[in-house]
Amino acid sequence: MIYKLLKIIIGLGIRFYYREIRVKNIKQLHTSAPRIIIANHPNTMMDGWLISYISKDPIYFMAKGTFFNSPLKKWLLKGLGLIPINRSTDASTKGISNTDSFEACYRLLEEGKTVVIFPEGNSFKEHQLRELKSGTARIALEVERRGLLKSNLEIVPVGLVYSKAEKFRSSVLVSVGEPISAKPHLELFKENSSKAARELTAVFKEKLSVLLVNATTNNYDELVDDLVALFGTRKMRLRRKGMENNVTFLREINSIINEMRTSDPKRLEQIKTTAAELKVKLEALQIVPAFLDRTYRSTMFIRQLIQSTLALVVGLPFFLFGFVHNVVPYKVMDILVLKLVKDVEYYAPVSVLMGLVFYPLNYFGFLYLIDFAVDLSFWQKFIYFFSMPVFGLFAFQFYLYYNHISVKTNFVILMKTERGEIEKLKKEKEALGELLFTSNTPG
Repeated sequence: MIYKLLKIIIGLGIRFYYREIRVKNIKQLHTSAPRIIIANHPNTMMDGWLISYISKDPIYFMAKGTFFNSPLKKWLLKGLGLIPINRSTDASTKGISNTDSFEACYRLLEEGKTVVIFPEGNSFKEHQLRELKSGTARIALEVERRGLLKSNLEIVPVGLVYSKAEKFRSSVLVSVGEPISAKPHLELFKENSSKAARELTAVFKEKLSVLLVNATTNNYDELVDDLVALFGTRKMRLRRKGMENNVTFLREINSIINEMRTSDPKRLEQIKTTAAELKVKLEALQIVPAFLDRTYRSTMFIRQLIQSTLALVVGLPFFLFGFVHNVVPYKVMDILVLKLVKDVEYYAPVSVLMGLVFYPLNYFGFLYLIDFAVDLSFWQKFIYFFSMPVFGLFAFQFYLYYNHISVKTNFVILMKTERGEIEKLKKEKEALGELLFTSNTPG
């Protein structure tokens, strides 16, 4: 009961927080087989919430024992389907037995349920898939060895890739892979459990890697993100928009960087230096990289600015309504999250949890004040209440659109006053593109 209720509430929070949630191959999660879902872990609690959100059946999670450090937390988290585990990297939590936790996993799988495990252990916001712990493989092999499963166990890899995991109204791609079977490793497990677990874990890593950006190191994460920002718009013109295609381009850039690290490291360092310098220049002039790819026609840009300005004027009353009714909780949460949360991986889940409290309280407060002053009917109250979050989202998009128009206006002015500098930046970007996208020849 607690699980179903919180799934609905948190699912609503997730849909408001992320602009696009794209799921590939979701049919693999809609079979009736006992299942272990293995996933990467870049965004702490949000990763589990997303998997729960896209799964139609109840799921259970392995979670670190330090979350269960009070009787109340233990009762609540177990009611939500979390199974505590004491990790070797953490202090042991009193009252938690790993033997009992593993036994709980076996029983759930033997009942045909789904258990989610993040085999990386800790959560870090990286493109790289970190070393996987072998515990997941041991659970899969042991439950197969017991021979009490009602049907074949499926181990389903799920790759989670966020555009900007901590940012409100960003995007996420959830890629579901083909099921993995533990049976080919079962005979070896009976003879040498450690070797069998290592081999199955290696299979997990291989299958998970193809669903992700597949970085081999996190040393170039910032460079990859910068290059995607610089060249993404131009490269995406011939493709459909959306998170899936953004991730495809991210993989392409990462593949080039990985190859260049070994084939031409000097060229890679040149790309890194040039990209950093170009980024600084563009930020100083407040130029969006995509503008450098366009043929500048002053009449076209000015016509677009006039149309956009008219759209802003028409939308201004709706923006003001949304702004007034949402700015206080938005700003309060912004301050609290930055003060209370040290790790960026916790920004999104903490923001969602706070939002589920602050925004409804804020809306009920406005409803009480307006009803006190005007005496609304039931349907007027209903429409007023639900218009507040709707126009809150509109106000946020209006603000982003206003910023876009401001940047475009700035670009038009720069083309009149600093055209030579803009042309120079265009050539620098083209030269960087040639360095990056022409075939690798060491030199």
